[in-house]
Amino acid sequence: MSDLLIIGAGPAGLSAAIAAAEKGLSVTVIDEFPKAGGRLLGQLHQEPNGEWWNGIQKGEQLSQRARQLGVTIQCEVSVYDISQSKNGWDVYTTKGEYKAEKLLLATGATESPIPVKGWTLPGVMTIGAAQIMGNVHRVKPGNSCIIIGANVLSMAIANELKLCGVNVKEIIIPKADITSNEAGNPEQVLSSLMRLTHLAPTPILRQLGKIGKLVHPKIAIKLFPRKGIRMFDIPLRLKNAALEIVGDRFATGVRTANIKANGEIDHTSEKVVDADFVCIAGGLTPLSELASIIGCSFKYIPELGGHVPVHNEQMQTNIPGLYVAGNITGIESAKVAMAQGRVAGLAIAADIMNDWEQMETSINKAIENVNITRDKALIQFHPGISDARKKFYQKSEVDLTQISKIKKREA
Repeated sequence: MSDLLIIGAGPAGLSAAIAAAEKGLSVTVIDEFPKAGGRLLGQLHQEPNGEWWNGIQKGEQLSQRARQLGVTIQCEVSVYDISQSKNGWDVYTTKGEYKAEKLLLATGATESPIPVKGWTLPGVMTIGAAQIMGNVHRVKPGNSCIIIGANVLSMAIANELKLCGVNVKEIIIPKADITSNEAGNPEQVLSSLMRLTHLAPTPILRQLGKIGKLVHPKIAIKLFPRKGIRMFDIPLRLKNAALEIVGDRFATGVRTANIKANGEIDHTSEKVVDADFVCIAGGLTPLSELASIIGCSFKYIPELGGHVPVHNEQMQTNIPGLYVAGNITGIESAKVAMAQGRVAGLAIAADIMNDWEQMETSINKAIENVNITRDKALIQFHPGISDARKKFYQKSEVDLTQISKIKKREA
């Protein structure tokens, strides 16, 4: 039986394992992927200072440090049930049962693909799948592609695909319907991109952000070129929509059409753009099913990507002995996930050692580092993350206090 079991060997899980192990805890980390590192494994981009962020190297550094501290990391382990016992947690997996006093969920995020006619054809994949193929498995998905969905995730990975030697022909948006929601509305898409571009990786996108402060999105989208703008030398076309992915036995291209600012389709402009494969980018949402199984309370926070488990800044949930860290708490960068993981690891150590008072300073410094890291993030996936976090934590502190009082009365 371990002091701490962590589900998820990504940036948050590994960082938490290191922090907890440094305090003397016995820690086990499990993950269903064949290799530790999580989303880090697919990341490769250039920082504003010119340095390259190599996620694979970072993942290896974290896993090596964790193992040096005695952390047990076991991959290719899938969890199918969790129950709480008098002694802690029983976690049931494809490799047997794990027991631990405390449990940390660092399960990360999952993609939310947008249904497009023809999306079940071979050769159609999520943008994250293409990233994993190219950056992790070193398999080129094809020679040319079209990306459906204009958001921070698609723009970042589009450049990574280009670095893999893929001809990314264009980034377009899905047609407006009940499934695409704001993703199919040119004005809404441009408005979202402009709110995020103060941290964008290219000068042209940063200029869009400056324009957005002076020009209303309704006017800005009218001024947006029909042919789009080039980002990483890739056409970003917000006035072109994907109507259908075409192909008989596999995807061979996308039927597109010009659209008006409100998303209305000009069917006279329809044409087929050929491509070897098609990526759909619908964004990310917290992967929180395991927290739901356990009975954790949730709140819907659009700025954080959807439903997130109720937790405080020490990463404690409303379930005693259960902690969360990383993208399960809201969609942010790997660096934020790592910082959150350290907070969780220290808080769990303080909980097990019953030494909150002694460790308060180090935990508060770790929390402060999370906020600093968030403010310096190269790209934020949703606007208003910092404000949403503050409001969420203020409310969560009240919720958790009330839950604590109820549990004391029950005891």
